[in-house]
Amino acid sequence: MKPQDCVLLLVDFQAGLGFGVESSPRQPLVANAVALAKTAAAFSVPVVASTSASHVYSGPLLPALQAVLPAVKSIERRSMNVWEDEAARSAVLAANKKRLIIAGFLTEACVSFPVLSALKDGFEVFVVGDTCGGLTPAGHELALRRMEAAGAQLVSWIQVLLEFQRDWTHHETYEAARAIVEENGGGYGMGLAYARTMIHPT
Repeated sequence: MKPQDCVLLLVDFQAGLGFGVESSPRQPLVANAVALAKTAAAFSVPVVASTSASHVYSGPLLPALQAVLPAVKSIERRSMNVWEDEAARSAVLAANKKRLIIAGFLTEACVSFPVLSALKDGFEVFVVGDTCGGLTPAGHELALRRMEAAGAQLVSWIQVLLEFQRDWTHHETYEAARAIVEENGGGYGMGLAYARTMIHPT
């Protein structure tokens, strides 16, 4: 997976839907989504964001994501399935990429529905499982299994970043990628920070 072949679709990262997420703790999910968005920005991957019922219940795109993607204007829709909304689907198609990376709330519907539709339309789809939130752990897991069975590939946000970077000697993206991992990559990020400050070449 190369960044120049990909488009990122963020679906319904909104507080009103986040309230319903019980598949895993919400704060790490949002942090992972922010790390994924930063990764897209660092590697110049086009981003499409879509929201639903923003003015009725769900609220706007989460501020933490909007701050990372200030130029991205979320596309409001009515359908649960992004692929059934002409403006949102057209925005994805306009990127002219055949590899679709997708993350969002809720895994059971607003993530899985467009994944299944995009697969039917010939996209190679990557679902970033640790940035998706479901109504229950079982519902989230079953939705992931259904998407995988249909042909989607399950990945984590850091796997996306590392596959984009591929080699830490790629200097043009090194600093941005390293900073994302140090801030969001747990023990691995701690190790990168340690190596940068404590280990000096002889």
